[in-house]
Amino acid sequence: ARRLIYITGWSVYHLVTLVRDNGKAEESMLGEILKRKSQEGVRVLLLIWDDPTSSKSILGYKSEGIMGTSDEETRRYFKHSSVHVLLCPRSAGKGHSWVKKQETGTIYTHHQKTVIVDVDAGNYQRKIIAFVGGLDLCKGRYDTPQHPIFKTLQNVHKDDYHQPNYTGPTTGCPREPWHDLHSRIEGPAAYDVLTNFEERWLKASKRHGLQKMKASQDDALLQLDRIPDILKIADVPCLGEDDADTWHVQIFRSIDSNSVKGFPKDPKEATNKNLVCGKNVLIDMSIHTAYVKAIRAAQHFIYIENQYFLGSSYNWNNYQDLGANNLIPMEIALKIANKIRANERFSVYIIVPMWPEGVPTSTATQRILFWQHNTMQMMYETIYKALVEVGLENTYEPQDYLNFFCLGNREVQEDGNNTVVKSSKPTTPQELSQKSRRFMIYVHSKGMIVDDEYVILGSANINQRSLEGTRDTEIAMGSYQPHHTWATKHSRPHGQVYGYRMSLWAEHTGTLEQCFEHPESLECVRRIRVFGEHNWLQYAADEVTEMRGHLLKYPVEVDRTGKVKSLPGCETSQILEGR
Repeated sequence: ARRLIYITGWSVYHLVTLVRDNGKAEESMLGEILKRKSQEGVRVLLLIWDDPTSSKSILGYKSEGIMGTSDEETRRYFKHSSVHVLLCPRSAGKGHSWVKKQETGTIYTHHQKTVIVDVDAGNYQRKIIAFVGGLDLCKGRYDTPQHPIFKTLQNVHKDDYHQPNYTGPTTGCPREPWHDLHSRIEGPAAYDVLTNFEERWLKASKRHGLQKMKASQDDALLQLDRIPDILKIADVPCLGEDDADTWHVQIFRSIDSNSVKGFPKDPKEATNKNLVCGKNVLIDMSIHTAYVKAIRAAQHFIYIENQYFLGSSYNWNNYQDLGANNLIPMEIALKIANKIRANERFSVYIIVPMWPEGVPTSTATQRILFWQHNTMQMMYETIYKALVEVGLENTYEPQDYLNFFCLGNREVQEDGNNTVVKSSKPTTPQELSQKSRRFMIYVHSKGMIVDDEYVILGSANINQRSLEGTRDTEIAMGSYQPHHTWATKHSRPHGQVYGYRMSLWAEHTGTLEQCFEHPESLECVRRIRVFGEHNWLQYAADEVTEMRGHLLKYPVEVDRTGKVKSLPGCETSQILEGR
């Protein structure tokens, strides 16, 4: 970067090391890089969620916050530098009750994760590129496709240990492996990501009350139209429509007018921009809309990786008034049901974490697992009813169309390479972890691939708080290659979206097989299920063995009638039905 580095994050940690495989880790520490670039004259702006549970140091006392985002620590690190840090609380805005303001400020977050920089565009000019996805620049995120849990504790992850799933000391416990999806965007869409940053910065930097006495940061943003060497959006070079490698990219958001400056005040103009009018607020729900439209347009298969998967509570058997009304689970179930009625193959693969990050037995974790169980039950029942309707309930079962998976890893102990913690209690997490030498791989992804031709990646989870638009603020991109679609090729597309899915499946299964080319086929569905079931048996076995693949069946049993039950032998497991 020569002109600007703009970063948004739920968490940004200055001590995170970005590159660890070149022997020069100290040169790639985020905080040092940003300070160095700002000293070179680059405008560096950080827009970070202000965790209300963390606090500044007062009389030597400071709180790191419940979420451990390191927001205050990062602010202090850059305090006397030329790096601008703006801690941005989630605000309900004017016109709302005190209760609503407290709820929004305490419960909801700014969840976008973007990095925007200028790069060389040739001919002594610069252009904007952006990175969008699920990855925060903070501790615990660095990982490789091998997802080690013990092997790297003394080297690669020595100063980056992240394990929030135990109570008490975690010495000797495995690290929490991390799996995520992210994207690099070039062309006009990158400038849309820049616009999102500018709109949020201008809103967040506006002073209120006593803060009006402090210096404003409105002028921290560069005025790119006054910098001649940075290309404008209309001048950015793009691949021609006849180029097979060209992309069409669109940016989506979950956000409201309390978090951005620039939404139109005229309701008619707002409607023309696809904004929803709420009580004293305008809402951009385009991420939810993008998911729904992509699902409705799907013809062959859907592949989802997401940190959460719950919604469509209006159609659950119970708790229908919960308010988790996003349409995504119901749309998927209806898509499968319609394909069954049309006697056409359609398959859906969904990968989620084994449990949401945190202590598995905690009330919050159990509540989410319970809602997720209700979501799964609703979907499988819808599919079974469609099979009965066409008389195929004895030929096929719901899992021939829809399957849930998670990821996990085990490691055989290497002599002299791991430290065994001696505990006086044989049931402590340390000793149990050392004995089983296994842990889930935390799926933090937020992405969907449809028919190997369309992909959505971003920061939004599949739950109400990410998709409603008035809760967490989110950003995502949807894209496809026009030369690599079913309509263009009149056959299976084999562009970069296809390659991306195949690379993910190769990582998760440890292999590539011919049937992966036909993910909608019954052969592929059942083969992937075999991988998941085999790996689960290996993961749960008493004997510790190295795992070739990480794909595990989600530990529930789905019978032929779509009833979701406890996995045999795991009736007391905490992760099954939220018990």
